[in-house]
Amino acid sequence: MYLHVGNNQNIRKRDIVGIFDADTATVSAITKKYLSEADRIKSVEFASEEIPKSFILYREGGRYRVCFSQLSTAALIGRAKQFGIGIS
Repeated sequence: MYLHVGNNQNIRKRDIVGIFDADTATVSAITKKYLSEADRIKSVEFASEEIPKSFILYREGGRYRVCFSQLSTAALIGRAKQFGIGIS
């Protein structure tokens, strides 16, 4: 099963580690450092050119990746629950 995160971008549900609100999660210095390092090693992608409202941390090919989405965390979790994906 896949979760559609915007603009024809899908992430396999079993690979999702977490879905985070971009506004509240990026307040933490640790999260900022993690995202900065992920960007440096080219592990960050954007599902849209719009201002991101959330980001999804997931595994792909044995490494962690970050995908920023224009969709809110509530919308993404709602989509996941609609298709029976166990994300809380």
